[in-house]
Amino acid sequence: MAKSRDNKTEEQILKAAQEIFQSKGMDGARMQEIADKASINKAMLHYYYRSKQLLFEAVFKKAFSLLAPQLNAILNDDSTIEEKIRSFTHNYITFIMKHPYLPNFIIQELNRKSQFIEEIKNNTFFPKLDKFKEQIEKEVKARTIRPISAEQLFINIISLNVFPFVGAPLIKAVANVDNESYKEILEARKKEVSEFIINAIKK
Repeated sequence: MAKSRDNKTEEQILKAAQEIFQSKGMDGARMQEIADKASINKAMLHYYYRSKQLLFEAVFKKAFSLLAPQLNAILNDDSTIEEKIRSFTHNYITFIMKHPYLPNFIIQELNRKSQFIEEIKNNTFFPKLDKFKEQIEKEVKARTIRPISAEQLFINIISLNVFPFVGAPLIKAVANVDNESYKEILEARKKEVSEFIINAIKK
């Protein structure tokens, strides 16, 4: 019973922390606020997570463990390149709209400690490009798409999907749109990004 209660408490903490981090970011979040949201005292919160950084990492790793298998499955299934681009873009944008703190956190952690990527790379479902690379090479050889490496195509896909979240404040300011309007723009990008990339690689 004790183990069950512990698991439930930790789940409450992670859920509360995710909501606070999502609405206020890493810098704006406070441990006391997270404790209140989780309906526990601050001492209990520190028992589970000694610092805000450790709690943030736990929230990230939990979210990443949900996203990574989806993306890895898309890259390595038997769908066509066009289907992969559409599925990857749709799944990524849908997921990050629910967890908008993730892209900035990854960049922050990569700049803060170089070993961070090695820690998450050990995840069983960390996305792998092997099959995707084979597909691209086959399609290029068959001349069904223009010459491009899998690495360059993947960078294009990631860049066009990630930047609208990382650069959201700048884009919203330049475009002069509010949060609700920006959500509509992100929804539209699920199709826009896919079609843009697919048209770019077509012969």
